[in-house]
Amino acid sequence: MNFKAKLILSAVGVCALPLAQAGDFEDFGQVVRVQPRVEQIRTPRRECRTDYVQAPVQQQRGQGGTVVGGIAGALLGSQVGGGNGKVAAAAAGAIAGAMVGDHVENDGRGGYAGTQEQAVQRCRTVESVEQRTNGYDVTYNYRGQTFNTVMNRDPGNRVRLRVSVEPDQYQ
Repeated sequence: MNFKAKLILSAVGVCALPLAQAGDFEDFGQVVRVQPRVEQIRTPRRECRTDYVQAPVQQQRGQGGTVVGGIAGALLGSQVGGGNGKVAAAAAGAIAGAMVGDHVENDGRGGYAGTQEQAVQRCRTVESVEQRTNGYDVTYNYRGQTFNTVMNRDPGNRVRLRVSVEPDQYQ
């Protein structure tokens, strides 16, 4: 080995010496128990459905019979009586004719043809519950002692530990 290579190896060894003396090393502990930390998140949401209901349908009433009957009744009424009586008879004839014309055209219907199915939307607010794991409570043994910690993932059967050794300070 040449002198330059020996010098570089020596420098690296001298630089690594404080790291080796720091007393930090890695080891493993035996996992005893893992319990997930679960939180429930509630989110309101709107839920809608469509129902079909029977609703009464109003039938269209014709107006032609009323108009024609009113005119015919007024003409017939004006043929009866004289003077002011003629005007009163024309008015009474118009009213009676309108009623008869409406009855003839609409056949005495009350205005409702029956029922029809209609869509009705019904909505309500419900809570959606989602469960989320936000960590794990881990219990592990290391050299006869039991320790607890919280981790962001399940470590499995063993947990990697960073062990630090430092001397006791005497006073």
